Amino acid sequence: MDAGAAEQAAADLLTALGLDLTDENLTETPRRMAQALIEMTSGADFALTTFPNDEGYDELVLVRDIPLQSVCEHHMLPFVGIAHIGYLPGDRILGLSKFARMVDLHARRPQTQERLTKRIADHLQEALQPHGVGVVIEAEHTCMSLRGARAAGARTTTSALFGRLRDDPRSRAEFLALTRSTP
Repeated sequence: MDAGAAEQAAADLLTALGLDLTDENLTETPRRMAQALIEMTSGADFALTTFPNDEGYDELVLVRDIPLQSVCEHHMLPFVGIAHIGYLPGDRILGLSKFARMVDLHARRPQTQERLTKRIADHLQEALQPHGVGVVIEAEHTCMSLRGARAAGARTTTSALFGRLRDDPRSRAEFLALTRSTP
């Protein structure tokens, strides 16, 4: 990542939009804007902490309401929401804090919500080889709420289901019922 080039590009964009960057209130805006975009679109990788499933636990493990923020690749505007991630353990189980780290890792790049949902599910499937994986993301897109349709409060829901959470109707229904928001 080239922070200097990003700052210059931000200055060029703001100038092209008619902003006076000599104004005392705006002189640092290109640097802050570049740093904000760098922060929102990059993140460090991490190692998944897994443990043997010595007890043979085979019921659903679900972490709900994991906060997420990402950037829409079509408008470079944020979308913000929550992720629900569940899996049916196989030989290994995942450290619970890693669910939030996984969401943060995959959310830190410009993308669509559909792609983000699938990337998280793929990552969990590849890392654990569980009997089933489910990811549901609910988010509000500022490209839709602040511009265009200006539909503030509209939320988009996406899902990715693998294994028994996709193929077994009872497991699928249990997962989806537990991910539904409560009032």
